[in-house]
Amino acid sequence: MKLSQLSATAVLASVASGHTIFCQLQTSAQTYPVSHAIRTPSYDGPQSDVNGNNMACNGPPNPTTPSDKIIEVKAGETVGAIWRHTLQSGANDVMDPGHKGPVMAYLKKVTDATKDSGVGNGWFKIQEEGYSNGKWGTDTVINNGGNQQIKIPECIEDGQYLLRAEMIALHGARSVNGAQLYMECAQINVTGGKATKTPTTSSIPGIYKSNDPGLLIDIYSKPPGTSNPYKIPGPSVFTC
Repeated sequence: MKLSQLSATAVLASVASGHTIFCQLQTSAQTYPVSHAIRTPSYDGPQSDVNGNNMACNGPPNPTTPSDKIIEVKAGETVGAIWRHTLQSGANDVMDPGHKGPVMAYLKKVTDATKDSGVGNGWFKIQEEGYSNGKWGTDTVINNGGNQQIKIPECIEDGQYLLRAEMIALHGARSVNGAQLYMECAQINVTGGKATKTPTTSSIPGIYKSNDPGLLIDIYSKPPGTSNPYKIPGPSVFTC
């Protein structure tokens, strides 16, 4: 059997177990309970339409549950977005390891994090990891027990934000809308920010196009390498 056939078989076998949810936030103070201040869905499926409003904070076919909680976060600290296959899974069940792709994180400053839908302008990327030396960003998160490390910029303004953590699985990305995008939004209040730099912002939907080279790619027959490095989708990372 050819390598491409083996890869396709592995993809089909792992589809059901490949889904994942950003379901907990870890700060320097504590690890919060599942769904605390995060709009978690009842189903762990992906989004695939990059032009849909559900690209902001997830939604149908993965209905999310509102939260009235807000988590206090210090500017400059590193938080952990904790991913699990389901809301009941443990650290050994994050996402099928055959699901390879980048991970990212975004912030959006809002007036009321419990009510803002996240749809529209205001988003800026604060973390990303793509492909390097044979390892994907998803590998890092899985190997870290589902903990995606995200530094909150120290130079931003204080106030309420939506923190959008995202993982993208590229096993089906050889066709348009074949990439599987997983995201949830945590509701945070940032304190201690220096407010010395204002980020350039983007709209969600709008940060991705279905034919972006980082979303329309065959990672099996044409894997990234030195001559064809992987291009992480979306805007560049904001730095202070």
